[in-house]
Amino acid sequence: MTIKMAVAAGVISLTLTGCGTFATVFQDEAEAARGLRKQKTYCQSIPRAYSGLAYDFCVLNAPPDPTGMFLPFILADMALSGALDTVVLPYTLYRQTTNGNILIYWRSSPG
Repeated sequence: MTIKMAVAAGVISLTLTGCGTFATVFQDEAEAARGLRKQKTYCQSIPRAYSGLAYDFCVLNAPPDPTGMFLPFILADMALSGALDTVVLPYTLYRQTTNGNILIYWRSSPG
């Protein structure tokens, strides 16, 4: 395996593990919410339909990364998430109608 192929495989694997669609569709929704809270996003919830794109937009709607290194990865992930979100759209539309949005921050009911 050449160095270029190894680098490409590494970038693809990092992108898929950080992929918004992977985080919201294939993981537990609590994990997705925890990831966005860790990013300190200002989003309160995201829809399940096209949730990968919404996840990426919420990452962009967080305090800026001081190094600026993550922006190219987020932009690349948005393209990948858009394609994958379209593939899983029938499933996510069903989940949206039955379960509603994925809550990132929720208010506890007054006691």
